[in-house]
Amino acid sequence: MKRCRVWTTLHRHVLTLSLWAIIILCAFPVKAETTPLGQEALLRAKQATVGILADTQDQRAPEKPGKITVRGTGFHLHDGYVVTARHAAEKHDLSTGTVIQKHIRVLTSDLHELPADLVGDSAFMDVVLYRVTEPHRTKLTTGTSFASGDPAPGTDVFTVGYPLGWGPTMAFGRLGNTNTFLQTVDTRLLQADLSACSGNSGGGLFNAQGEIVGILHAVIQTDKEENQAYCSRMAFAIPGRLAERIVNAALSGTPLTFSKLGIHMTSVKDGTRLRVAVKDVSEPAKSAGIQKHDVLLAIEETEILDGAHLKTFLIERTVPGQAVSVKVRRVDADLTFHVVLGGS
Repeated sequence: MKRCRVWTTLHRHVLTLSLWAIIILCAFPVKAETTPLGQEALLRAKQATVGILADTQDQRAPEKPGKITVRGTGFHLHDGYVVTARHAAEKHDLSTGTVIQKHIRVLTSDLHELPADLVGDSAFMDVVLYRVTEPHRTKLTTGTSFASGDPAPGTDVFTVGYPLGWGPTMAFGRLGNTNTFLQTVDTRLLQADLSACSGNSGGGLFNAQGEIVGILHAVIQTDKEENQAYCSRMAFAIPGRLAERIVNAALSGTPLTFSKLGIHMTSVKDGTRLRVAVKDVSEPAKSAGIQKHDVLLAIEETEILDGAHLKTFLIERTVPGQAVSVKVRRVDADLTFHVVLGGS
């Protein structure tokens, strides 16, 4: 099997991985969405898409304007709020390291260059929210919204963006595994079979209605020279339902917290099957009665297959303070404990 590399738009942190190691299949009985794409949805998505401009201003010659270079992609929600991938808005500085930019410039599809200010971000999910400054918001005439629910494998999707810094272009495909895990983020990702390149990061992954089902995060490409730009038909996106939580928290000005169960896990064999067992236990699981070496079976009657699956369940389906039932196997007995989740 060929070695593969995971590339985000700007970081170019190369992770040499095997496909079997990064793609974890979680089977769910779902029905694919096959609604035909309409011209209205395509046009709306194109008009809502913006390019994230690179800061090319030479500080030694501030009187000279910098070049127009698109480094990433984003999309307009409403009222001037623009969403993109966090790594598409980071700035690399020799003295300060990598920081999120407080001010960026975005390029609309009709070539307006607009300034935008940071509202909120999450390195945990590679999502950031900006807002175009007030005098320029009327130039963003079209917006989009997050899709309700969770998309199924086989769903028709498309993206609009600036691959390799030019565009906007469109690419069409379908969702593959909607529960994929990479080492670049701590959440599940949507795998999409469509063409994406460096520069597409932060762009919307749209459904047939022109709604956001994901935010492009990374692609996998077989080995090439590290200084080359990367394209692939194996793209990965932050799920829209997770990105929407980041956006809503930023809009409300409240910090986003996630549920904490309080267990560290390790892989074990349960007969012929691989499962996860408790390696270490802390609060709140400890007070609820969960012990070291317990084999984790399910939470709220949802079977837990691995550590990534558990993390996804806690992030997407629970909130701190919620009481959940946790089923474990201890020696030969199946036990159920009730845990009030903490926050982190």
